Amino acid sequence: MSRQINQPSNQIKLTNVSMVRLKKGKRRFEIACYKNKVLEYRSGIETDLDNVLQIPQVFLNVSKGQTAPKEDLEKAFGKGKSTDDIVLEILKRGDIQVGEKERAAQLERVQNEVVSMVASRLVDPRTKRVYTRGMIEKALDMLSSAAHSDNTSKSAPASSGRGTPTTGGEAEEGSGGAEENSSNTPRRREHVWTGVSTTKSAKSQALEAMKALIAAQPIPVQRARMKLRVSCATNVLKQGVKPSAGGTREDGTEEKAGTVKDRILGYFEQVESQDVVGSEWEVVGFVEPGAFKGLGDFIGNETKGRGRVEVLDMAVTHEDD
Repeated sequence: MSRQINQPSNQIKLTNVSMVRLKKGKRRFEIACYKNKVLEYRSGIETDLDNVLQIPQVFLNVSKGQTAPKEDLEKAFGKGKSTDDIVLEILKRGDIQVGEKERAAQLERVQNEVVSMVASRLVDPRTKRVYTRGMIEKALDMLSSAAHSDNTSKSAPASSGRGTPTTGGEAEEGSGGAEENSSNTPRRREHVWTGVSTTKSAKSQALEAMKALIAAQPIPVQRARMKLRVSCATNVLKQGVKPSAGGTREDGTEEKAGTVKDRILGYFEQVESQDVVGSEWEVVGFVEPGAFKGLGDFIGNETKGRGRVEVLDMAVTHEDD
């Protein structure tokens, strides 16, 4: 057993512990969990609380073994709440406290996941070949170092470790990523990478890392193209289509008036094959990932169910033998 109970009865010493801490009212409450089990529980991998909690009690201080008095729990969480209910609330909403070694190991795992995802989705624009994980990691380190140096030069609070990715999302949503034109407002870069964080999913951070690499180009990169098959009834192809409001697609390219067929082909960067079989036209080719949603929406709106888009490959890359 990893726990040891001493006298008096409200003094409990725990070892090999990961704490989850929640501030409620003016008090801070803690529960003692087994290492690595809290995240598994929150993600749904682990469902048995006996495998998560070292002891089903609420503490004021786990390290000192100081359990929380009943009156403190009632004042903070309300009367009528059972200890199990309070433990579950802390487990779901509290902050995970881990040791330095565990934090470093977790950060390294996330870093490896992010780098692997980015390396599999970005290519050299000239050769369409993927970069090695080492090259991607070096490129991200360059962006992170530049971001921290920029923050330091502006007398911003120093960032420790690998930090968290920021993208200037508010500016992007509110003003299309344009810099502020007020002389009193600091300029914000559209995509800034300051490093990985353990508080966000690896997938979301990989997407932000790709945006930052494409924007800054520390090495020549672009998103690997998608390979699609589009099928459409031939009697729909010659229907005329007007440009939508604004005249541009989501990938930034200009929309032009033309037929349904013209508009579909306009989404493709490269066409591999076209064919007509009976009453159906089919085209296979490559599109930039940013054009995929617009193409799908167009097919859905203009063909009235008589066209479809099929993904043949999410990320087309060439790898060295």
